[in-house]
Amino acid sequence: MPAMQMAAISADIFREYDIRGLAPGEIDRAAARAIGSAFAAYLTDAGAVGPVAVGRDNRPSGEALGAALIDGLCAAGRDVIDVGMVPTPTLYWALERLPVAGGVQVTASHNPAPYNGFKLCAGTAALYGAEIQRILAIVREGRDAAPGPRGVIRTQAILDDYLDDLVAHVGALARPLSVVIDCMNGVGSLVLPRLLDRLGVRYRCLRCESDGTFPNGQPDPSAEVNLRTLIDAVAEARVDVGLAVDGDADRIGVVDPAGQVVWGDRVLAILARDVLAKPAHAGQPVIFDVKCSMALGEAITAAGGQAVMYKTGHSLIEARMRDLGAPLAGELSGHMYIADGFYGFDDACYAAARLLRIMAASGQGVEALLDGVPVYPSSPELRIDCPDATKFGIVDRALAHWRPTHEVIDVDGARVVFDGGWGLIRASNTQPALVLRFEAHTTAQLAAIRTEMEDWLRAQGVAV
Repeated sequence: MPAMQMAAISADIFREYDIRGLAPGEIDRAAARAIGSAFAAYLTDAGAVGPVAVGRDNRPSGEALGAALIDGLCAAGRDVIDVGMVPTPTLYWALERLPVAGGVQVTASHNPAPYNGFKLCAGTAALYGAEIQRILAIVREGRDAAPGPRGVIRTQAILDDYLDDLVAHVGALARPLSVVIDCMNGVGSLVLPRLLDRLGVRYRCLRCESDGTFPNGQPDPSAEVNLRTLIDAVAEARVDVGLAVDGDADRIGVVDPAGQVVWGDRVLAILARDVLAKPAHAGQPVIFDVKCSMALGEAITAAGGQAVMYKTGHSLIEARMRDLGAPLAGELSGHMYIADGFYGFDDACYAAARLLRIMAASGQGVEALLDGVPVYPSSPELRIDCPDATKFGIVDRALAHWRPTHEVIDVDGARVVFDGGWGLIRASNTQPALVLRFEAHTTAQLAAIRTEMEDWLRAQGVAV
């Protein structure tokens, strides 16, 4: 494929921790083939030996894009193991269990159906930042067919083996539980009901038909509006807990028996108390992203762990886990990374089963497991339109504005510490937007913090 055609691919789809855009439109078969060829060249440049595992979620565009990606990999001389339609964590699992050089999942995760994209891994490590930009650079160089033989494709069904491994890692539950699950029509529909069957959990299914057009709404449990069906069903059914997984099953959503959403930072608090109670993990770090509640850090410290705030994003969090040897990490959005007795990648089905195991062993519900972890007044995660060309400059100005007078945590944007609370301004790595969040000990403090920071943004020309 000529370099001129390669250069026509938009740089905007090459984001901080994946490649993602409208399909078709920003991502078509030509783009997928070019990305496959470029990823093969990237692995060759790195001296990586072996085939590439390729999976896809259930979006209608996924089959054609996956085939084009595989064609690009093979044209560049790389063998492929096609694992078919699987959750993203199942592809990650394949990287741990199969003799491969890396892998690609064709997915747009929790985005609406018109989107698709690629999550790339070299070995078991997800590519991000400069490595994603390196893929773009190779695409624009126009490298294509390798001088050697074309790579070969073999298909391998892995869902059953993955499910067996999940069950083995979870073990038998200490008591029976009742659950409502919402698979949001995502590819988690292929795993979560079967997993609960194997664990002996009584459950009612919502939106458990795999349908990548997402006819019942966006498959994102981090937004309460998308959990309304589950909230209503939990209240009606009087079950122990409600569980949701997003479109590619790497984010978990939790609803307690009272119909209250248990956000990701509170789910992480439950997991942290369990993990840190083990002598082997006493005093170890637990990592969470910059959007999480201050109550989470307090809970981790009280449980004897080190509370480590870090950047948002699965590849960034996983890299930090490896650097620190952390047994656990999580994000407000519902990504849970459990290295204690598991592989450390974000797997919503395993996280759901791990939560059920804690509930069964303790004899406690979610509310009791969160005893002593306060719910501070807070805003939801807010996304404010802001062009990619200006959003990082806004954050830089926020840092300069508040640093002289406040403690400012700059690990990912500007998290400004006020008397009694905090406010966050960060640039989204996936959208032309600023991400805002505010939290305080009292509603009055919350209102004051939010007003000050939003007024400052308006003075910068940002429509809040």
